[in-house]
Amino acid sequence: MVHVFKTSVASKKEVRQVGSFLNILLPSEEWNFDLEDCDKILRVETEEVAPETVITILTSQGFYCDELTG
Repeated sequence: MVHVFKTSVASKKEVRQVGSFLNILLPSEEWNFDLEDCDKILRVETEEVAPETVITILTSQGFYCDELTG
């Protein structure tokens, strides 16, 4: 399942900061950021990790993160 999040992560440096935590939770190929999108999209492909866990990781690092549903 693919989860899509709106974030405030705006630079490659910030992606590396958050990525170190996401890599512990998920293999790097299972998540990616689209920094060119106005919503700074994070896509996470997982069957095992709850969206709330991803939100907690980003907010604990000082970033906004909310799952987009639709």
